[in-house]
Amino acid sequence: MKNRNKTRGFSLIELLIVVAIILIIASIAIPNLLRSKMSANEAAAVSVIRNVNNSQAVYMIQYTSSVGYASTLLALGPGTPCSKAAACLSDQLVGCSAEPCLKSGYLFYMTSTSGSEPYADYTTSGTPVNWNSTGQNNFCSTEDGVIRKEKNPTAQLGSGELHSGCMDVTKYTPLGG
Repeated sequence: MKNRNKTRGFSLIELLIVVAIILIIASIAIPNLLRSKMSANEAAAVSVIRNVNNSQAVYMIQYTSSVGYASTLLALGPGTPCSKAAACLSDQLVGCSAEPCLKSGYLFYMTSTSGSEPYADYTTSGTPVNWNSTGQNNFCSTEDGVIRKEKNPTAQLGSGELHSGCMDVTKYTPLGG
């Protein structure tokens, strides 16, 4: 009988080829995954702003026009018991105690041009936490309920968008427009 000195298994070259193939596939898949995550964050940001608009409509009805709109996200947030200072119309992430409020890779702000009750207007804005990582668009909406996207975004907002800025047609365009 002949003695066989061969061992079973894979050679180092075969293992290196498999690792190289896996790295090539990963280099193709990871950017697509990141783009998908960014797109999901942006869709979530639009949804949060839409929910804030709906919450503001309920707030206005519940606390009457003598109070007006909520002037902060905290006023729409949870409370025990629910009141005009914490109306229980949003979750604790959106109705956080100190703006900006963080949810789904975006920071959310609320501003008003009114200094005191009744608050006649509001502006809600959302900006990515990390530009080109968690998102690449800034969004805003006012009491008219139209959600707008910044036309030429280049960086995250440093603070909440002002009412006049959100309404500026040279800066923001309605979604779908």
